[in-house]
Amino acid sequence: MRYRLFGGSGLRVSELCLGTMAFGEDWGWGASLQECARILTAFAEAGGNFIDTADVYTNGSSERVLGELLGADRDRFVLATKYTCARDARDPNAAGNHRKNLVAALDASLKRLRTDYVDVLYVHIWDFLTPVAEVMRALDDQVRAGKVLYVGVSDTPAWIVAHANTLAEERGWTPFSAVQVQYSLAERTIEREYLPMARMLDLAVTAWAPLGMGVLTGKYSDGASARGDGRLTKPEMAGAAMLSERNHRIAEAVREVGAALGASPAQVALAWLLGRPGVVLPIVGTRKAAQLRENLAAIHLTLGAEQLARLEEATAIDRGFPHEFIEHALGSGFVLGETAGLVDNHRAGRSGLSIPRQRVAADPGQLELAHTR
Repeated sequence: MRYRLFGGSGLRVSELCLGTMAFGEDWGWGASLQECARILTAFAEAGGNFIDTADVYTNGSSERVLGELLGADRDRFVLATKYTCARDARDPNAAGNHRKNLVAALDASLKRLRTDYVDVLYVHIWDFLTPVAEVMRALDDQVRAGKVLYVGVSDTPAWIVAHANTLAEERGWTPFSAVQVQYSLAERTIEREYLPMARMLDLAVTAWAPLGMGVLTGKYSDGASARGDGRLTKPEMAGAAMLSERNHRIAEAVREVGAALGASPAQVALAWLLGRPGVVLPIVGTRKAAQLRENLAAIHLTLGAEQLARLEEATAIDRGFPHEFIEHALGSGFVLGETAGLVDNHRAGRSGLSIPRQRVAADPGQLELAHTR
């Protein structure tokens, strides 16, 4: 396993993150304590140190299992959890992004995790009720109290993330170091706004559902369920919702690329994410250690130009307005004139926008002619 810097911080995290939504059997489909121990051991033996959980996963059992299994080795791991989702469905203040819920949820998480701090605390989802300033100041207070080291935000519009970090930096509060979003070959819409924002603000991108909720593994290609009784489990129902004709074509392209490389479809999907611009950290969740070991092999897989082109052909999205309009306007010379394509922009990679380049021929005579025009 290699390590990447956690956004604009100096924190080192493994290139794959272990997702623990399936730690615990409270929801009827998770892993037992014994299997969780095997999963965690396999991850650690591969060099993994980044673990993702949330206060509501398996009704709190995910955090309790992690607290028991990490034990004295807790400080060797980068432990991330989340708050926001309802802890008591009848209490209006036991849910949301506000300060009261943050303090109560975090204290409960620390107790379950058997630790006095978490490395990363994410806002789980934006509630559109709590002011941005309240969220950022409340998070900063937890950092100053030593209960949290870094903060992140999940499932939130890009414009809110940008506003929040701008506000935090202006007021000397702790900014977000990471965003957590759905990202895979089957779901690339974050490339329109989110990825350019993350590169510009130096945010790590932790990608949930990197296997398209199971679609990219090929498990649904024959329409069969993983259960013998014909019923789908919760994660499988989520995956089934993605069974569009387009995603079936994508899954087939992933399978073809994997077959040519001697790799599984899951390994191909993860390797593609690991090669994306910026700091993209796939969250790999599993209910079985053997499955995790297979997926971890993705770190050794390199996709060549031919494979990347095949995947791009199958998964490309329309960038939409205003991106396509701006690229056309800047490239046409309508906005920047005849020299538009002659300017080398070292910041282009951060913005995600590229202007077609015009190269002058290398022949000295032609160079001289070009300079006299």
